[in-house]
Amino acid sequence: MSWFESLILGLVQGLTEFLPVSSSAHLRLTAAFSGWEDPGAAFTAITQIGTEAAVLIYFRKDIGRIISAWTRSLFDSTVRKKDHDAKMGWLVIVGSIPIGVLGVTLKDQIEGPFRDLRITATMLVVIGIVIGIADRLAARDEKGGRHRAPKQRKSLEDLGVRDGLIYGLCQACALIPGVSRSGATISGGLFMGYRREAAARYSFLLAIPAVLASGVFELKDAMEGGHVDWAPTAFATVIAFVSGYAVIAWFMKFISTKSFMPFVYYRVVLGIAIIALVAMGVLSPHAAESAG
Repeated sequence: MSWFESLILGLVQGLTEFLPVSSSAHLRLTAAFSGWEDPGAAFTAITQIGTEAAVLIYFRKDIGRIISAWTRSLFDSTVRKKDHDAKMGWLVIVGSIPIGVLGVTLKDQIEGPFRDLRITATMLVVIGIVIGIADRLAARDEKGGRHRAPKQRKSLEDLGVRDGLIYGLCQACALIPGVSRSGATISGGLFMGYRREAAARYSFLLAIPAVLASGVFELKDAMEGGHVDWAPTAFATVIAFVSGYAVIAWFMKFISTKSFMPFVYYRVVLGIAIIALVAMGVLSPHAAESAG
């Protein structure tokens, strides 16, 4: 991997990780359109450490409170029952179980068949439509109608084990390129009746253990196998951190008042275009193989 490739791929990772457009799909597509080798699942997982570092810094106050309360809840049942931050710590753990189990179980598929561009394109379209429906339902509740008063949506105070697990299952769907971790979890939250900002905040917090664990796991494999270009990958990770932090700050303001529909249209158009290009033979559905 060249330094230019690592710069572009790092930017793509940072700019798309937190938007409901699928960062793994865009990394795969950037390589395909540029004629580069597929950066692979290992590159994606390692550079996501950079974007998750951005989450840790942006939400540092929330995370500090949650860790502190959760630690106290280990020794004090009263804290576990009454402190919202302690409850949130346990719910992040519960919500991380599905992606942990499926990530290990489906590792070979994630690194192989799931990276087929036809699957990526299909997921872009299908999940785009799902996000659009969830967005419309949220907008209807928020605005009400001629014969219907606005409906109060849930906050994170209302989050329980059941909803935490559903969030976790939505997040696990993002193991397939084209789904989008934020798109799947936020739309899942909207379907369950949560406010946009609440759904996004839990989505970002829920991603921390899963992404960091995945990155560390891939780092271990990469060090043992020696199949990663370390300097360019580290550079891409730094670029992903800087661009990712900027996107979080913008997205948290955007989501509280704006519709997801621009992302929905983008996903559907991009997915259909990819299907057409693959059908015409312009793009290969399979990853470019390394020559070495």
